[in-house]
Amino acid sequence: MPVETQSELAECLKQLRLPTMRANAQTFTSLATNEGWSCDRFLLELCELELSERKQRKVERLLLESQLPREKTAEMFDKTRLNLGLAQQWEMLKTGDFLERNENVLAFGNPGSGKTHLICGVGHELVQMGHPVLFYTCSLLVQRLLHAKSLLRLDKELKRLDKYAALIIDDIGYVQQTRYEMEVLFTLLAYRYERRSVMLTSNLAFSQWERIFKDPMTAAAAVDRLVHHSVILELNMPSYRMEQAQAALNAAVETPKHLSSNPGSP
Repeated sequence: MPVETQSELAECLKQLRLPTMRANAQTFTSLATNEGWSCDRFLLELCELELSERKQRKVERLLLESQLPREKTAEMFDKTRLNLGLAQQWEMLKTGDFLERNENVLAFGNPGSGKTHLICGVGHELVQMGHPVLFYTCSLLVQRLLHAKSLLRLDKELKRLDKYAALIIDDIGYVQQTRYEMEVLFTLLAYRYERRSVMLTSNLAFSQWERIFKDPMTAAAAVDRLVHHSVILELNMPSYRMEQAQAALNAAVETPKHLSSNPGSP
């Protein structure tokens, strides 16, 4: 391709905002000439590269914006801890199909049972598929909503959060909040009802949610909205952190066999 034509092509691609095609056009031109590609093949190869790079940039942007813990991926989760039913539910959730139905995902279990990692693992999979996800601990999310309300911008904040296909609320009920704080959380749950998915973790069963919302009617209304379209994960298992600590302790106190023999023996 003549130098002048290359320059004009690069300028066109720049104006069309196709940076990957622009950066690789000359290389692909040489490759097409050597390999005898048709014009269709040449254009297809460049377009596929542009789309691939664009998808990767989008995933990187979504991951940064999601605030998901980087280490809590699906690959890093110990799947051997899950029973058959939970494992099947988890695999189904990782397809992201529940987002199309605006279903919620509710994970319950004792502290250290792995519920946060389980939910975040799904969140990472959703991001890889191009879905916008946002992770927040319940206490920080409530403070964000309260700040917006104090500025008379709660409606705008709810609409801004609505752009996320999945909103992960971690540790609801772990820190006791005031009735005023729980009002804004209920407002959020009601706003997202049948519009967008909520994924939350809690160490409190629904029967104890009156302790969270400080009022039986509000608690019942919150549970009703969350459960209506939902997948419930019950992690009735020991604390993973306690298991690790116990294993480390056992390893430390166990006497190696080669040291247990009588020192006086040959």
